[in-house]
Amino acid sequence: MKKSVTMLLSLFFVASTLLAGCGSSNDKNTANEGNTAANNKPANEAKVSDEPFEITIRHTQIGEAKKFRLAILDDVVKKTQEAVPGLTIKLDGVDSEVNRKEKLRGEMAAGKPPEVFDVFGSPDAELYAKEGLMLDLTPILDELGIKDKFSDLGPFTHDGKIYGLPIGGSIEGIFYNKEYFEQKGLTVPKTLDELEAIAEKVKADGKIPFAQASKDAWIPLMTTNNLWSYYAGADITYGFKSGETKWTDENMVKAIAKHQEWVQKGYFKKGELGFEYADMRNQVITGEAIMMMDGSWANSVFRDPAQAGEMVGKIGYFNMPPLKEGDPFVVMQDSNNGYGFSSAVGEDPRKLEAVKEFIKNMWTDEMQLRGLKEDGVLPAMKMDLEQMKTASDDPLMQDIFKAVSEIGNAFPAFDALVQAEVNTALGMGIQQIIGGEIEPQKMLENVQAAQDAANAASE
Repeated sequence: MKKSVTMLLSLFFVASTLLAGCGSSNDKNTANEGNTAANNKPANEAKVSDEPFEITIRHTQIGEAKKFRLAILDDVVKKTQEAVPGLTIKLDGVDSEVNRKEKLRGEMAAGKPPEVFDVFGSPDAELYAKEGLMLDLTPILDELGIKDKFSDLGPFTHDGKIYGLPIGGSIEGIFYNKEYFEQKGLTVPKTLDELEAIAEKVKADGKIPFAQASKDAWIPLMTTNNLWSYYAGADITYGFKSGETKWTDENMVKAIAKHQEWVQKGYFKKGELGFEYADMRNQVITGEAIMMMDGSWANSVFRDPAQAGEMVGKIGYFNMPPLKEGDPFVVMQDSNNGYGFSSAVGEDPRKLEAVKEFIKNMWTDEMQLRGLKEDGVLPAMKMDLEQMKTASDDPLMQDIFKAVSEIGNAFPAFDALVQAEVNTALGMGIQQIIGGEIEPQKMLENVQAAQDAANAASE
């Protein structure tokens, strides 16, 4: 068995203990009416095409915060079903972390993923594509004429072939209570020291400087990842998998120590290890917390009266500032989340046709701009900043557009660059830091050990 298959199976058994169980694409027969031997084929094909069939789309658009995204998916599904005779699309909604780390891994290990599924491009799609489990979309994109319309298909590309499509883009930065800033005479910080000075003033005022929820480790790791990209450089994460750089680099230790310092100074609400993602947003909505590090996608919550109430229009956004004034903004920016398709689809002409129609309907300028306007998801397809500004005149979105324009050095999130085992070790480590159970140096030594083991296994 290949090492990568072994890795996939081991990842499934480690990460999914709660899981209960989880012909050529263009070779449709087109019978020649003048060929007697082929006369029976059109009749047979017509009979098959009249029969109902089903495909499943695994999505992660669950919960109130993702209702706008789900509405877009519902409309695409309806349009696709209407265009393909006999087609029924079953929607299977699963929490993002459960899907990525448990359910989809189990299905991939068994070789039976849904026809369409939410997937991270890097490193997940590459691993699954290597095992022949994902449909090569290259000829479909050529047929539809949209391959060159995406901003970045790198995370979904393996050996020159495309195995998935990003649904949108995002950046990470700081949402803040603009009304509070104005009342207290505070301005957007230009350096990390200025950000900490604001945090001290907020704390002295009896408020929580930064909303945080650390029950799922990826949430606090947004803060950590952005800190280490300033202290150790945005490029350092690229070298962990190759061995060119080490997690134990002294500047990495400084970055983790800075996160630890913020915890110890009380910049986050006590008990954060028990808080869910929604709890973090609620800390801002209730006015309990003044700032929050999150992905730009969170803007949809703060623009929705049903979720944010009276806070609508009172939330702004800025990039985490650099260590020194005048240094370029270093910002997490990627389009690594999207949809993949099972390679088994290529063996069924009708399912393949359904997938083509789904792609045709989902990845359009109209849907990209709708996602931007209704859900605040930055486009994955090529659009200039002026197009985006025209699509939404919302003040919070305008802040996000400004933040995009200020980016001096962009980097992908760490979990797009390292193996799953390393991601797990890092998540455990930051939760131990938050809980006061470990020091930064030792935490990073543990992560480096996991990195060394993962690198050795992939050789």
